[in-house]
Amino acid sequence: MNKTLLLFKHEFIQAIKKPGYIITTLLIPVISLLSIGVNEVVDLLKDPDSTETVIIGYVDESELIAGNPEESLISLMPYPTVSEAKQDLLAGEITEYIIIPEDFLSSGFIERFTQEKEIFPPLATSQTIKTFLTRNLLEDKVSPRIVDSIVSPLNLKVTRLDEFGEISDDQGSVGNILIPAIYAFLLTMTFQYGTTNLISGLGEEKESRLIEVLYSSVSARQLLIGKILALGVAGLMQVAVWLSSAPLLLNLSSETVGGFFRDIQISGVFIILGVVYYVLGYLLFATASVTVGSITPSPSEAHNLVMIYTLASYVPIWLIGLFMNYPQSPVWVVLTMIPITAPVQTLIRLGVSDVPSWQIAASLGILSLSVIIGIWVAEKIFRTFMLMYGKRLRLKEIIKGLRSA
Repeated sequence: MNKTLLLFKHEFIQAIKKPGYIITTLLIPVISLLSIGVNEVVDLLKDPDSTETVIIGYVDESELIAGNPEESLISLMPYPTVSEAKQDLLAGEITEYIIIPEDFLSSGFIERFTQEKEIFPPLATSQTIKTFLTRNLLEDKVSPRIVDSIVSPLNLKVTRLDEFGEISDDQGSVGNILIPAIYAFLLTMTFQYGTTNLISGLGEEKESRLIEVLYSSVSARQLLIGKILALGVAGLMQVAVWLSSAPLLLNLSSETVGGFFRDIQISGVFIILGVVYYVLGYLLFATASVTVGSITPSPSEAHNLVMIYTLASYVPIWLIGLFMNYPQSPVWVVLTMIPITAPVQTLIRLGVSDVPSWQIAASLGILSLSVIIGIWVAEKIFRTFMLMYGKRLRLKEIIKGLRSA
């Protein structure tokens, strides 16, 4: 046991001394703090009187437009001919112009001309033109109050009730997905960092034959436990730094982003599950990396194989846009059960909607079982193949080695 602790201490100190570890640990809070500061400076320097009204010219060939109302910071100006509108556009008098054709009511088609290179028209411009046309088409046909209701966006307020019909303390909001999504992303980064260091360390020890010296002093199990635990605790320290800096960053953000982050709620259940999923997820990735590092002839080949399952852990993050619209989709339930994606997927689901207790229990059970099997396989492969240098093993040799280990 003393030898395991000595290995753990050595590997832990080596891990936290690396510049990459220090930079990764401090980079996230520092970047967040700098972003908040830059936003604050921009707000202070912003001159509210410096905003200029955007002028859009329009040529009404349909004779449906009755007036020239201003829409907030965008004003529409009538032109009798297209040539006059084009002339003012080239002279910089207007920013763009539109043509309302004679068959607008049947075609719904409008031409827009601008000197800007765009893929899609600005949302504010499109909304202003639509509101302008709607008001003019409905003028004298319905009351102004009905027109306002039509052109105004829907203001839908959602209130969640508990099982007793009372207003729930846990109200959903867009902000509530931010912390789980960010934490899930950082989790994948720590998994990737830990597996990369583990593979690199094993590769260096194999190439320098240091592994033979270590084998003469400690057992394969002691060496394996010392390495995995050391890098795991180092990764857990990163997570602790990020989580401890979150309250301060949220408070600072609340002052600069108009209180948006004040509605974010981080439950104790999420924090507990976050730690549990980190520990189990790291152990799964670490044992897989030890297995890959033991059977590959070089660190470069091991890194290529490791990328397969490390990239797979990012799948829930890549699909988060679809997930937010369909949180109860069977696809997300399946990803919750798959060990590689379970830590990230479950944490994201907790930020979007409720996750049934049986799904969390099943996910943790499958993940725990995978870790136990992974440790058993990793130890046998590590003991059998770690001292083999420069030889690419075949599947039959690996199976034979597992049986004889």
